[in-house]
Amino acid sequence: MILIQDATINNKVQDILIEKNKIKKIGKNLIQKENLNKKDLKIIDGKNKIIIPGLVNTHTHTPMTLFRGVADDLPLMDWLNNYIWKMEANLNEEIVYNATMLGCMEMIKSGTTTFNDMYFYMNGIIRGVQETGIRAYLGYGMIDLFDEEKRENELKETVNTVENIQKLNNPKINPTVSPHAPYTCSMELLQESHNLAKKYNVPLHIHLNETIDEIKTVEEMTNKRPFEYLDSFGFFNGVKVISAHNVHLSDKEIEIIKNKNIAISHNPISNLKLASGIAPIPKLMENTVLITLGTDGCGSNNNLNLFEEIKMASLIHKGNSLNPTVVSASQSFEFATKNGAKALGLNAGELVEGALADVVIIDINKPYLIPNENIYSHLVYSFNGVVDMVIIDGEIVLNDGKMVNINEEKVYENAEKSYNKLLNNSDE
Repeated sequence: MILIQDATINNKVQDILIEKNKIKKIGKNLIQKENLNKKDLKIIDGKNKIIIPGLVNTHTHTPMTLFRGVADDLPLMDWLNNYIWKMEANLNEEIVYNATMLGCMEMIKSGTTTFNDMYFYMNGIIRGVQETGIRAYLGYGMIDLFDEEKRENELKETVNTVENIQKLNNPKINPTVSPHAPYTCSMELLQESHNLAKKYNVPLHIHLNETIDEIKTVEEMTNKRPFEYLDSFGFFNGVKVISAHNVHLSDKEIEIIKNKNIAISHNPISNLKLASGIAPIPKLMENTVLITLGTDGCGSNNNLNLFEEIKMASLIHKGNSLNPTVVSASQSFEFATKNGAKALGLNAGELVEGALADVVIIDINKPYLIPNENIYSHLVYSFNGVVDMVIIDGEIVLNDGKMVNINEEKVYENAEKSYNKLLNNSDE
């Protein structure tokens, strides 16, 4: 068992007791009150520390750490067609594994304990997730470009991914079904994606309404906006859906999102960098839609620091609406914790007894976290995301800012080598 003593927890100085992978007890003087034997405990001094729930990144492409800074300052379609997809053609499992190790480390070191990912070469991603100890929801990113043969291959890859992950019987690694988007996926692929999500009882993860051009493309193909099109053949019915971006939405689409209980993954920094626009989060909140936060991949962000998204989510909508009261600090923090966990069906995101022990410990003796009295404001508006300890599923994976079971220097070295292979289109 792990006992963290005298830390700030839920606005009070308390202890937190972790047994196996759950938060067993929160309160004061737990050794005495719970009659604990110190020999059975790993005791951590929590003085001058704050404990928060681990952050949940609901939309990213982790192996794109190797695309960081590759194609900055470009519109989405130019960025995708002329840079990203060309480099992705040079990927292999080992490159993806090395990139995933780098990405998982980056997330852990900035307080993320769970991420929801859509990408390729899934065995490489799974290896990286297992070795770093992070919690992950993983889906093979399907794109058939309306080709029947490619569609069959993509669906087969998804079935293999779902079944392989389920065979692992690892509670920290969960599968999703992840068609890329309506402008890259045929109706048949989208329909079968829905069927597979129902069959395996896993979430659907998809990009929707990221850009105006994308919406126009779908309208030209279907005479409907993306959410209306998907709703027309029951894509959202009876499944858990996490929709990324959602920048340009009609009132009718917002009504569909509300009625179908679709979880929204808001990616404010990526949407700004690609000049896609600003999602109507305050309006979605008025309609009681579940809002979560994602970083997107490093090619369009350029990092996986969810604290930056928390801050941006609070600031951007105040400036856009000229209303300083919209998206409060506490609301944007919940986007990245409680709401993210709820979207994934995960018993986490809050420091409560019985929840999964996915927690982050931060030393509050830092200049940007003083005065401590306003600490919860600081975590949103002034914190840089550098955390001190991370516990995932009851296991310490980061201690004093260092990975516990990973050779960090080796990860950096392998990532640099993989980046050079990508550029040189060489496996040597």
